[in-house]
Amino acid sequence: MPPVLSRVVLLAAAALAGACGGATPAPTSGGGVPTGTLTVFAASSLADAFTELAEDFESRNPGADVRLNVAGSSSLAAQIRDGAPADVFASADVETMARIVADGRVEGDPVVFATNAAAIIVEKGNPLGITGLADLARPGLVVITCAPEVPCGRYAGTVLDNSGVTVRPRSLEDSVRAVVTKVTLGEADAGIVYVTDVVAAGDSAEGVDIPADVNVTAEYPVAVLRDATNTTAARLFLEFITSATGRAILASHGFGAP
Repeated sequence: MPPVLSRVVLLAAAALAGACGGATPAPTSGGGVPTGTLTVFAASSLADAFTELAEDFESRNPGADVRLNVAGSSSLAAQIRDGAPADVFASADVETMARIVADGRVEGDPVVFATNAAAIIVEKGNPLGITGLADLARPGLVVITCAPEVPCGRYAGTVLDNSGVTVRPRSLEDSVRAVVTKVTLGEADAGIVYVTDVVAAGDSAEGVDIPADVNVTAEYPVAVLRDATNTTAARLFLEFITSATGRAILASHGFGAP
């Protein structure tokens, strides 16, 4: 099993063991009962994990209806600034969240609920034998990353700078999901994404580890928005995703604990 996946399996097993050692834990301890529509804006790398979190939250709270809006963090932040209705915002980086906080759009303080790391994604079978960042500089290799204003693009730039490798991406995508899609479809040879994206790709792609000494730790903050129309559900959903149960679900998708 590749190291990028073996670490995820161990992490998920430990988290699940801690969360499932007895009766099913209560999803929340705060006051109120979550009902009605809850609109959650989540970074694209959170798509699979938040879909499961939303389904679990709804199953525990039959009166709640979680609606997910998944896109690049910078795109979601722009939508919030433009007045798009949202109750919760989960970003793939603290910088984007900080801008929303500075705009006065967040209730209370954001909470870092998960971490991630960068990884190289390649086509199934790794036909070009890519083993590390240095290989991404090969002439003729089609490499893509996210755009610099998107967290995954900024992280990609950081790991390349840290390793001293110069890569000119063939395209700059607006979300990490777009990078994954182009690699799995054979439209690109490799891309820099998150470890969790390699996990989510399953058998359709493979991952190549980025050494820890040049890698990044991506911190994911979440917050209730000041203009939320369903504040009770928003606060309880935030509490749920930071609970032992929520963190076990996140770990099963490859996310680390904060």
